[in-house]
Amino acid sequence: MHTIQPIENREIWNKFLNAQQPNTFLHSWNWGEFQKQMNHKIWRLGIYEQGTLLGVALIIKVQAKRGAFLFCPHGPIFIFHNAPQPPLTLRGGDQSVPPLRVRGGEEGLRVLTEYLKALARAENCGFIRFSPLMLNTPENNQLWHDLGFRGAPTHMHPELAWILDISKSKDEILSGMRKQTRYAIKKAEKDGVKITVSNNLADLEKFWTIYKKTVTRQNFTPFSKNYLQAEFEIFNRDDQARFFFGEYQGALISAAMIVFQDHSAFYHQGASDHQYPAITASHLMQWRIIQEAKKRGCKFYNFWGVIPAELTKHPWAGLSLFKRGFGGFSEAYVHAQDLRLKPNYWITYIIETIRR
Repeated sequence: MHTIQPIENREIWNKFLNAQQPNTFLHSWNWGEFQKQMNHKIWRLGIYEQGTLLGVALIIKVQAKRGAFLFCPHGPIFIFHNAPQPPLTLRGGDQSVPPLRVRGGEEGLRVLTEYLKALARAENCGFIRFSPLMLNTPENNQLWHDLGFRGAPTHMHPELAWILDISKSKDEILSGMRKQTRYAIKKAEKDGVKITVSNNLADLEKFWTIYKKTVTRQNFTPFSKNYLQAEFEIFNRDDQARFFFGEYQGALISAAMIVFQDHSAFYHQGASDHQYPAITASHLMQWRIIQEAKKRGCKFYNFWGVIPAELTKHPWAGLSLFKRGFGGFSEAYVHAQDLRLKPNYWITYIIETIRR
């Protein structure tokens, strides 16, 4: 009933994903091209039911120091039923509009898992890891458990996303923001903050300068300059990437790299300088990004990851509050799942647990 077949046709892949409109770009054709640019081996797999394409899975071979593993970022993506599930209220009061129920997902996932076991053995991989774009419900967690998976010791991609519906009018979007956010946008305009947009790869140097300052201030593990360059360059080929810069009195104090898909814009990389803490350039920059996304016909603006609202002492609490201030809803996904294939998996498990 179900078979796995490679997909080598970009049009088939993109047509399927655009029909599902998943809240991620990590399964896009260009994300696969980016992974190849970073010297990762990839497979684009189709999950078929009696010849009908039911789902797709981008698989990446990650060659880590402790051994290789197969990874599926925010996937697999399956066909959705027509009837949506009702909204849920998450911890902290966030309203979540869950993904639609998938057709045949359980059997398709089982067949895909068996296929990847054989592929992992052929590629000498110690385990398989999924970072699913599935609503974090007891039923979905049980599905992975029944297939032999266990929770990974770390997360690979955001598991709680903050998303804004930008299909509404600009006035409606503004009215849905916190009062402080609307004030910050108007204040930045009054203070003379200048927002510029660029598709010039040479402007990576500007972004990199402020990105390094953000890394130093917030003490996180950064992406390399080559990583950022490859990501922007590949998506920019299809007019899907832009740099946004916020300047005050000639000083660069805010920056973002945005990825655009047919249905959504994604705030994937961001940076800021606290040289002028009273100047709210980042608020105005986000509003300009939202306006650009609307011009492109996007339905949603994905702020990417946030932390649960009740974790007020977390280092990302301020950034998460900033994102929530623009209004929107959250989607909570199943935690990353691992399927152990070799005993040396436990070395990875212990080290990643310590690093977390």
